[in-house]
Amino acid sequence: MGDWLLLVFAALGAGGLNAMAGGGSFLTFPALVFTGVPAIAANATSAVAVSPGYLGSALGFRRELGQLPRARLWQEGGVCALGGVLGALLLLVTPAKVFAAIVPWLLLFATVLFALGPALLGRLRDESVAPSTAWRLTGLMAVAVYGGYFNGGLGILLMALYAMTGERDIHTANALKNLNSLVLSVLSVVAFAWAGVVQWPQAVVMMMAATAGGFWGARLARRLSASTVRAIVIVTGVVMAGVFFVRG
Repeated sequence: MGDWLLLVFAALGAGGLNAMAGGGSFLTFPALVFTGVPAIAANATSAVAVSPGYLGSALGFRRELGQLPRARLWQEGGVCALGGVLGALLLLVTPAKVFAAIVPWLLLFATVLFALGPALLGRLRDESVAPSTAWRLTGLMAVAVYGGYFNGGLGILLMALYAMTGERDIHTANALKNLNSLVLSVLSVVAFAWAGVVQWPQAVVMMMAATAGGFWGARLARRLSASTVRAIVIVTGVVMAGVFFVRG
């Protein structure tokens, strides 16, 4: 019962964090590992648990997406779908001991990326270049593979990529980020499910809790300052990375 309560509260918190600023995987992944789920299965199950939030985020930007050429949406969506599957397959062929060893570094990388996100994106927007389809698709593939392998920091990477490849409208970039996160997340989850590594009882319970957490998190976001929410996410990421380093 203690394990289930931990998973529920972690998913509630993850849904809230994702609604406010992102970083929900800093809670769901460690909670699954701490309750005895192997690292690779925990990563796959965590991806399933937080996936419903991407749909809601994408629907929230229907207007911006409707203004973009359909050919571009299909092209970038196809790249993200392929990258998400490749990243998921890469995770599945990674030896469990190897993945367990790099988890602390992945968490630390995602935390640093999240902490530097506003400064990085602001600088990139100031130094934006002319749009480059070839570079954008190449970078999108790399980011999608990372997202299929390990979801932490995915949103910041996508926003940085769009800024570097000439996307000057922040709302359009955010809309594309949410849509492509949804696409690669769904495809990677399908790959994990096909491989049989998802712990479905935990995943279903955590999906419901994360959805509820996202609902209340959206309300709470109006009461807390952005800096407070970001500080919570950063501290959580640092603590979780430190715990995994100590655990070896």
